[in-house]
Amino acid sequence: MAFCFQCRESSVLGDFFLFSSIYNRVVFLFMDSLFKTIANAGVTAPTGFWASGVFCDVKELGTGKGSNKGQKKDLALLFSEVDAHVAGMFTTNQVCAAPVKLCISRVHSGLARGVVINSGNANACTGEQGMADAVRMTEIFADLLEVDSQKILAGSTGRIGVKLPMENVEKGIHAAFEAAGITPECGLAAAEAIMTSDTAVKELAVEFNIGEKTVRIGGMCKGAGMIHPGMSATGKRPAAKPRSLHATMLAFLTTDVSITPGLLQLALEEAVAASFNRISVDGDMSTNDTVLAFANGMAGNETIESDESDEYHTFLKALSEVCLSLAHKIVRDGEGVSRFITIKLDGAETQEDADAAVRAVANSVLVKTSWYGADPNWGRILDALGYSSAYVNESKVDLAYSMPGDSKIIYVLKGGQPVDVPLSVIQAITKQKEFDLHIQLNVGKARTRFYTSDLTEEYVDFNKGE
Repeated sequence: MAFCFQCRESSVLGDFFLFSSIYNRVVFLFMDSLFKTIANAGVTAPTGFWASGVFCDVKELGTGKGSNKGQKKDLALLFSEVDAHVAGMFTTNQVCAAPVKLCISRVHSGLARGVVINSGNANACTGEQGMADAVRMTEIFADLLEVDSQKILAGSTGRIGVKLPMENVEKGIHAAFEAAGITPECGLAAAEAIMTSDTAVKELAVEFNIGEKTVRIGGMCKGAGMIHPGMSATGKRPAAKPRSLHATMLAFLTTDVSITPGLLQLALEEAVAASFNRISVDGDMSTNDTVLAFANGMAGNETIESDESDEYHTFLKALSEVCLSLAHKIVRDGEGVSRFITIKLDGAETQEDADAAVRAVANSVLVKTSWYGADPNWGRILDALGYSSAYVNESKVDLAYSMPGDSKIIYVLKGGQPVDVPLSVIQAITKQKEFDLHIQLNVGKARTRFYTSDLTEEYVDFNKGE
């Protein structure tokens, strides 16, 4: 079956930051008309991918916050018509959920057919029964697809420490399989089913050319709270190395590009390092963070086999654009979030220092609450830089604010000394829903970008319990 999608020439992002430690350099990738977003499309946009989402009462209606959503879809299926190459990135939290452990054990084969995902229950801290339930989910789905269960992966998100209602889950998998299709609506249903405290569906698809073939990448994700991913390919630490940097965030990516499993994994690591591992809402790393990418090769391009080829770099740029746009959606939809802040840090002594410094600022409760009040409190920012593990020379630090992407920046600190600028001038920026914070340490050449939010009373109210 084939469906026609109307495309529009519109870059999802003007430009974005992508760091590669292989060459220990910074690369800026600029999206152009070669990449087209596909209107109202997600994981089913690439050829040969099916999806669905249904309600099967995983959480049990009437229990806990979010239950007032009623019969919200809570189980999703995503699968390829043919076997696909697969790559993954996983939480480095030492307490990780059963589906994460299952995925880590299976992704290394490089081959998969699909994934079953539930929301409303994290299946974390559930012991041997939790692992048995995760395995059983894949077996049920595999039987329906008539494939080896080792080719099926699993994902879960929701409350920690609660066992899955497997009778409901099994009924849900059967219902979702019956409802599965390749239409945009089926992809949207899957994107809705993985949501927890999210207030908006997060999906995206792009179209571009590899050689003479038109290819696509689609994606969906969820996340609003417990957002400070630190993922690696194995789920093991350290996750804060520049190349594999690191409610729950889940992301599922599909493509009909033909690419080797090793290069798919390499591209995913690069893309995640500059996107999902560059965001924070509340500084809490989840037990369930997972990104999975499936490539089924059905576009018919000549298989990408070299990371030095133009075809690989084109694919990497497109994958990175999708990941970064989805990551931004997570921060913008964060629990209680009222402001989206891009931190642009330059001049660190090492890449590790750049990462440590930017995360200290992004996760400072005092900094985040001042942003909520539109208070450009540079003292709190400087304090956070100082207690980070990065080398900081107070007398060399510059701090400035600007509108998003604006070349006109207004300094509040130069060489460690306050700049005589009216508060009203800075607040004209910090009162906006989005703005940029510029940090120049002036002690080296390392740089990074990070995407974060403010902290509001609404966040506290939502997370304080019943």
